[in-house]
Amino acid sequence: MRLFFSFVLLSSLLCPAGQALAHFGMVLPSQSLIMDVGTANLTLDLKFWHPFVNEGMDLEKPAAFTVYHNGKTKNLLPGLKEGSEQGKRVWQGNYAVKEPGLYAFVMEPRPYFEKEEDRWILHYTKVYAQAFGDDADWFEPLGIKAEIVPLTPPGDLYAGNIFQGRVLIDGKTVPEAEVEIEWYPGRDKKGQAPFASLITQTVRADASGTFSFVAPRSGWWGFAALSHDGKTLPLDGKEKPVEIGGVLWVFFHELLPALPLAGK
Repeated sequence: MRLFFSFVLLSSLLCPAGQALAHFGMVLPSQSLIMDVGTANLTLDLKFWHPFVNEGMDLEKPAAFTVYHNGKTKNLLPGLKEGSEQGKRVWQGNYAVKEPGLYAFVMEPRPYFEKEEDRWILHYTKVYAQAFGDDADWFEPLGIKAEIVPLTPPGDLYAGNIFQGRVLIDGKTVPEAEVEIEWYPGRDKKGQAPFASLITQTVRADASGTFSFVAPRSGWWGFAALSHDGKTLPLDGKEKPVEIGGVLWVFFHELLPALPLAGK
């Protein structure tokens, strides 16, 4: 009886009632800032994941995978290759950056049904890669179904800088949108949180759909703005609601220590 009670207590501490791991679409390039032609051939990892704890779910081949650059778009879906990580299905693509500018990579997944929440999940996932010092138009919407438009240049952030974004659905701002935020510690690592409630940070946008966040640590941070547009999808003859999400991944750089002046 004492052992059973201890197990229940431990479970409640690690995963409190109502505390569920957040779902994030992930598109991560091998470099967020490209300053050398030697790193201009990007590898792009596509996942459906719980980032902070680094636990995966199967990602079906996306419905679309596109790169936006200088007002043009290119379909990258045919080049995706299926892979496996932690026994889960993931995808990988490659893209050769040949010109300066800001490159936006966008994945539109196929709807995923979450049994615990009794709804479909459809998260449009975006990430930027900045090439050769040119980040023009970083504040412009791409016009995808759901997106977070950065109000802070997404390529030039230190950990500790404030990041701001605006939530759009069908090109319109979403007042008081809920935004879930998680840190991704890296492929072979998992984050440590003193309490389960700190795994996923949550902020709410203001009346203009704008939110702010200060990243306490360097690395990749995911922002998932969640909403509903009233649409449903069928499952076993019943209509189920669809959670629409606009996901943005932003890399925060580590501030390096100062160097002594030459000759001093």
